[in-house]
Amino acid sequence: MYKLTDFDAVLAIGRRGSFRAAALDLGMSTSALSNAIAKLEEQLGVRLFNRTTRSVSLTDAGRRFVEQVSPALRDIHQALDTVRSQQETPRGTLRINTFATAGREFLAPLVLEYLRRFPDVRVDVVTEGNLVDIVAEGFDFGVRSQPLVPSDMIAISIGPPRRYAVVGSPAYFAGRSVPQVPSDLLGHACIRTRLPNGGMFRWQFLSETEPVQVDVLGPITLDEASLARIAALEGVGIGYFMESDVREDIEAGRLVRVLEDWTPPLSPLCLYYPSRRNPPAAFKVFVDLARELSRAR
Repeated sequence: MYKLTDFDAVLAIGRRGSFRAAALDLGMSTSALSNAIAKLEEQLGVRLFNRTTRSVSLTDAGRRFVEQVSPALRDIHQALDTVRSQQETPRGTLRINTFATAGREFLAPLVLEYLRRFPDVRVDVVTEGNLVDIVAEGFDFGVRSQPLVPSDMIAISIGPPRRYAVVGSPAYFAGRSVPQVPSDLLGHACIRTRLPNGGMFRWQFLSETEPVQVDVLGPITLDEASLARIAALEGVGIGYFMESDVREDIEAGRLVRVLEDWTPPLSPLCLYYPSRRNPPAAFKVFVDLARELSRAR
């Protein structure tokens, strides 16, 4: 007997090129996934994957298998979606791809509220800096800034306009001049940000007429906002954050905001997803809640 989950596993490994990444997508352990594939290969009498200590790739037989089984699996999952769309009580798992800052913004008003209303559903949120193809990577939804939403996706704005905030601790500014224009930052210690591609992020500002970018200098480079916030609170230097990440610190006086007139509103976050003919009930009510949140803005 062959299992549908085993076929899904083959596709996930082929897509991700990694047993570990595929196991995370499938919600199972790497060892369990490896055992399932080994059993399937034994049943078929053919190797589907070439495995080394550094990489995993489809064999010729595995590639042909994936090419031929993928359309059938899409039809089967569509049939299952049609049945699940008739559920009276939403059940199942939703997978959402986003980036960390956005996750912190929509987790409470959307995801946690959804779980309170529909406790039989499980939500898997994956945060990563790189923009991914949510369909190819097996996600139900993506959340990104509006300009980053692919044109072929349905999008729902789920938050207010957002802003950057430039901040430093009172201890850091003690005895130092406060920056009045972005170029003044070149005379300050700044907390630098590394992008997912390894490049350095240039701080973005907007004057009355044109955008301004500053390639700041400083004693530390980080790639995660929560770490940068710690450094700013400890007086290491000036940091550049999404306003939502440091709003409470500003209100409590733990951080001092500067250059506020140079940081205009940004595009809102959007929940986006592909069109589906018969989405499961869990999917439909999540979209309904996102639209409810959008109307309440």
